[in-house]
Amino acid sequence: MSEKKKITKGLFNWTFLAIVVVALILINIISSFLYTRIDMTEDQRYSLTDGTVAFLENKEQFKNRISIKIYLEGELPAEIKHFRNEIEAKLQEFKEIAGDRIEYQFLDPNVGTEGEKQALFEQLYAKGKGIMPLEIVYMKDGSQIKKMLWPGAVIDYGGTTVQTIQFLPGTPVEHPYVLDELTDLIDNSTKNLEYILVSSLRKTTLVKKPRVAFLQGHGELNFQQTQRVRSLIAPYFSIADITINDSLAALDNLDGLIIARPTQKFSDKDLFVIDQFVMKGGRLMCFIDALYLNEDTLNRNGSTHTMRYDTGIERMLFDYGLKLNDNYVVDVSCVDKPVPFANQSKIQWFFHVLATPTKHPISRNLEPVSLKYTSQVDSVGSGDYKFTPILTSSTNASVTGLAPMVSLAMPLNYGENPVLVPNPTDESNKVILAALTEGKFESHFRNRIVEEYSNNPAARYLAKSKKEGKVLLIGNGRFIANSYDSMPARNGQGYMYRPTQFNDLRMDFEMASINIPVYFGNQEFFQNLVDYMLGDNSVLDIRSRQIDIHAIDKEKVKADATFYKIINILIPVALVLLFALLMSYLRRRKYVQK
Repeated sequence: MSEKKKITKGLFNWTFLAIVVVALILINIISSFLYTRIDMTEDQRYSLTDGTVAFLENKEQFKNRISIKIYLEGELPAEIKHFRNEIEAKLQEFKEIAGDRIEYQFLDPNVGTEGEKQALFEQLYAKGKGIMPLEIVYMKDGSQIKKMLWPGAVIDYGGTTVQTIQFLPGTPVEHPYVLDELTDLIDNSTKNLEYILVSSLRKTTLVKKPRVAFLQGHGELNFQQTQRVRSLIAPYFSIADITINDSLAALDNLDGLIIARPTQKFSDKDLFVIDQFVMKGGRLMCFIDALYLNEDTLNRNGSTHTMRYDTGIERMLFDYGLKLNDNYVVDVSCVDKPVPFANQSKIQWFFHVLATPTKHPISRNLEPVSLKYTSQVDSVGSGDYKFTPILTSSTNASVTGLAPMVSLAMPLNYGENPVLVPNPTDESNKVILAALTEGKFESHFRNRIVEEYSNNPAARYLAKSKKEGKVLLIGNGRFIANSYDSMPARNGQGYMYRPTQFNDLRMDFEMASINIPVYFGNQEFFQNLVDYMLGDNSVLDIRSRQIDIHAIDKEKVKADATFYKIINILIPVALVLLFALLMSYLRRRKYVQK
């Protein structure tokens, strides 16, 4: 090779190397300003939901800058470090959409003098109202290490600290977690990071909470029975109890009205006030038992009669396109019931329906909703509104006659594989248990306005909706009720009430008492329906996202572990050797003189 060719080839090689180096530097610079990743999972678990994107894009949602300080930094075990990185990745995605309106930083709470650290710890703890510390024990380099973490964040909005986030649970004093015990908790928190962050930002940026009231005065569920569901929506809505008492202004300034299991008749005056609330665009949520059943009598005698409730509100709902039938739905998809029979300890209790969610955002992908002694909901008539089923039975379900007798012996007549309808897989067998109408409605009193209000200018009667409203009906009033305890009040006057430790919105007490857990989606369903009815869909998609966690087959891992270890060791070594031999062969072929 001539000297000139050597110089030309050397120049080419150095030029190529320089281009590669410059390209790598540019790629790194650009990547520091841009963040993207491709989600190839089937359930799109690493992609933000449409609700989150809409929330972050809405500049009217939060006009001031949000500053998030996350106290997970420093020397952390690998599992916690990975979780910390997942938080940063999620916040980076948020920032790509929200821009400078969101800023965040990770801080090490264990930096500084002892006095400074103690002052910070007290500030973070905030007398039990802030971040709960997490103490863990783990092995490192053959030694046991005990470390206290602050697995949470503080949110400042407009220069004021307004919210804290707890990513992982705190620990009682002197009862640290062994790191291995946190695996499931970390996995669950990682899966729910988007919901944790968005719900916290939502609470932070609320300027005015929509007003939602629980109606009282007609034998509805009281405060004690609804404490648990009230606490679920309290961060996002202003909650009150309302008694109409014939007052035309009782529902003024309300955005949503919940009528939960009324048992007494409504006066025409009260119905008129509710009707006009709907005509003005109010959101009406009705959870109604069509029939009365004494479960104590059923358990004691093995059977009991049912009686109709005659509250009058069902006739008004009929004019809004919703009909509540005086029957019970029976379904093979149900919760078992313990019974004192000699030959078996439990029966399939067809009357305790595990409702099937539809594809509507309120119920999509949730756990089945527990509806005990529920009635059928039908669509009736037609109007300037849309009817949408929200919950249904399974395809192997039927309905009883009107006001039926209920017997514990009834399921025994169907054998081990009960079939309640001729074609138990036919989709048309599904019975509607909850439904929604949306649009404009005609007044229930359009042809019979209450006499006392007909000539009253203050009534401001509307014969038809002036703007679109929403009315939801569930043929069950008890699905949101919680059991509760009472205790004497601290001042010695009266009693205080709190929900029992057992969460009967999550599980069935009777089945849990015989160590058979059955899980419900009642809590998430209630949260979703209130969010949807009041027009806030920012977290609906996140709650209803279906993420399939495929369990590891431990037996298969145990049996095949050695094989896969060998594969993981040998294949990389073999590839390196193969590549080296190939390079050697190519060099010999190119440079060895023939």
